[in-house]
Amino acid sequence: MTETRRMKALVLNRPGDIAINEVPDPGEPGPGEVRVRVGAVGICGSDVHYYEHGRIGDFVVEAPMVLGHETAGVVEAVGAGVSGLSPGDRVAMEPGVPCDECEVCQSGRYNLCANVRFWATPPVHGSLAEYVVHPARFSYRLTDSMSLEEGALMEPLAVGVHACNRAGVKPGDTVAIVGAGTIGCVTLLAAKAFGAEQVFVSDVVTERLARAESLGATQVVDARSESLAEVVMDATGGRGVDVGFDCSGAPGAPGILLEAAARAGRVVLIGMGAQPVTVDTVAAMVKEADVFGVFRYANAYPKAIELVANGSIDVAPLITDRYRFADAVSAFEFARTPRPDTCKIMIGLE
Repeated sequence: MTETRRMKALVLNRPGDIAINEVPDPGEPGPGEVRVRVGAVGICGSDVHYYEHGRIGDFVVEAPMVLGHETAGVVEAVGAGVSGLSPGDRVAMEPGVPCDECEVCQSGRYNLCANVRFWATPPVHGSLAEYVVHPARFSYRLTDSMSLEEGALMEPLAVGVHACNRAGVKPGDTVAIVGAGTIGCVTLLAAKAFGAEQVFVSDVVTERLARAESLGATQVVDARSESLAEVVMDATGGRGVDVGFDCSGAPGAPGILLEAAARAGRVVLIGMGAQPVTVDTVAAMVKEADVFGVFRYANAYPKAIELVANGSIDVAPLITDRYRFADAVSAFEFARTPRPDTCKIMIGLE
């Protein structure tokens, strides 16, 4: 009998209990797959939420689960039929694998697939492990100028790119963003790369506002003492912004963005927070504002990589804290109560 190969992975055993354990190695890639030696994984808020609570909505951790989904690594082997990738290539991996058969998959909006298998979403294991096997078509080669850490950041950046695609951000647009955490920052970077001329960013944390300003925000707004809508209207001569992004999930954010929106403006909902949310629908109707929902991303990784590779976006400043894989448990403990200036926590496996 052949002995099953083992590898190390960060496993959530139960809420509040994580450890680096030995788990089965994923083995060799099958047709259309690649085997990747993981090099960098970012910690996402969803990882921390599963660690603390063991569930997000209807997704409940009922058995030990490997965490992590913001991932880049080096291809070790390719399966039959794989073209365009070879051993030694460095790749960023899109963590969701759709069914390819349902109506939304066939339409191209595969992020809405009800049967998607998404890393570190129960019961699917994540990528905070020494090796993963993944579909080649969701493994994107990085350019020589990009690091594996930058590759891991393509996952959150894809959210910002997808949101800007949904909103149709174009050169000359004015934009308002509520929330300057990681998703707010990547949305800011994407909006600027798409050509937004003015970007207003609101938050309640001084350090986050400082980061947004350093990343190119035209004006930052301390929501503890200022009204984003008033600042926007004053700065735009009463016109308002073309696009507003809620990256906070705060109950009042959609209403604030509708108030700040120009006539025929667009409001994009990215952040997920406490429900229910009350919105003045008359305000939206009077302005004939379009309200878009965003769920993860689709077809966004290539554009995200292109924008970083050509210098339009610099994601490196988002990484504020680095940990070795051996210290991954400490990294998650820190992530539970990070510093006010913490943005992205990166775990290195190389």
